[in-house]
Amino acid sequence: MQHPPGKPAIDDGTAVTRSGQSVFMSVYKTRVADQCWLITVTWCKNMLLHGLSVSVDRPHAETTCKVELKPWYFWRKQGSKRFVSDGKAIDVFWDLKAAKFHGETEPSSEYYVAVVCDEEVVLLLGDLKKDAYRKTGCRPALIDPILVSRKEHVFGKKKFVTRIKFHETGRFHEISIESKNTNTEHGADSEMEIRIDGHLMVHVKHLQWKFRGNESINFKKVKIEVYWDVHDWLFSPGLRHALFIINSTAPVVVPPTSTPSSLAAGGCGSSEGFNPNGFYEFCLFLYAWKVE
Repeated sequence: MQHPPGKPAIDDGTAVTRSGQSVFMSVYKTRVADQCWLITVTWCKNMLLHGLSVSVDRPHAETTCKVELKPWYFWRKQGSKRFVSDGKAIDVFWDLKAAKFHGETEPSSEYYVAVVCDEEVVLLLGDLKKDAYRKTGCRPALIDPILVSRKEHVFGKKKFVTRIKFHETGRFHEISIESKNTNTEHGADSEMEIRIDGHLMVHVKHLQWKFRGNESINFKKVKIEVYWDVHDWLFSPGLRHALFIINSTAPVVVPPTSTPSSLAAGGCGSSEGFNPNGFYEFCLFLYAWKVE
């Protein structure tokens, strides 16, 4: 499935609402042969199947590998595909035979997904890293890829939960968003709470008047900008979504022999996720679909 460079493999709206599926899209930047590559890994889930697609967006060409993990397609849970893009071979390897999903869209353990070019594993996801290197027969990349953004489509009634990392090598944090309707002496009112690891960080009262807004917060040395647009939750009929953008800036933990600027220069510059002042930047786009 081809799509224009810079566009995700799954559309923000119609494809998701038609299938009623949850979608997680993670965008990584890495360096291959002195070029900056953009690799998008998309996991999707509906009642019938899990899906995986890997999109490699190069400076002058783009291609996509798509895998559907239907329950009766057991052979598809392990394999590889090769694409030739602008004369360069790109291999995608995966092993999801024993992947543990725990009810989630993205697997949490017992799997790997590897992207290989020029005998380097330029992107490796999952915990079966030794198996991945043995299967590909290729060496690790000299520069680790950077997760720069994540896009999620999730469904719920009142509460929506996701997990993200504020540091590239840090632990996961749980972000929960909950909308509430309350009755006051002045009539019905709506409010919204956004929590990180259970701690209340944003509390919006009178949501019907503040359905769009933003707030700056600090959480464990991480500066976070939260933007929300919940207009369609409140005023549109049928299946509808709100958009939350969570942009975090965290200090980079730098090895003694490196500096933040050299790390950025060794990759694709400040746009790779590092800025020259030694901070790691990450952006989450959360589409929260409210179902009755």
